[in-house]
Amino acid sequence: MALVADRVRETSTSTGAGNLALAGASTGFQSFNTAFGVGPQFLCTIELQGGSEWETSLCHLSNSTTLVRDRVFKSSAANALVTFSAGTKNVFCSLPGDTARGVINAANILRRQLYR
Repeated sequence: MALVADRVRETSTSTGAGNLALAGASTGFQSFNTAFGVGPQFLCTIELQGGSEWETSLCHLSNSTTLVRDRVFKSSAANALVTFSAGTKNVFCSLPGDTARGVINAANILRRQLYR
């Protein structure tokens, strides 16, 4: 199961704390449906353009254009599900910083053990 993929980005104008209707791949990017398909979970970031609302989440698609937010890792709402206001949101595949640091630390530990 791939939790991340390269160059995945869409937009949404959905509001509230529910699912987001995705508007299709941004120019030069692939859609979440192309990258992951319906069902599998992946990591994503949602941010209000020009605003201060954002979250990093574990998500999945319930159909080819509906993003379901399964678990919030960090957010502008005290790390809870964000109730997004009106406006365009950037929705993109990303690796949260804590996860990236964990992967790097594990790789460094393994490297030290292999090359003693």
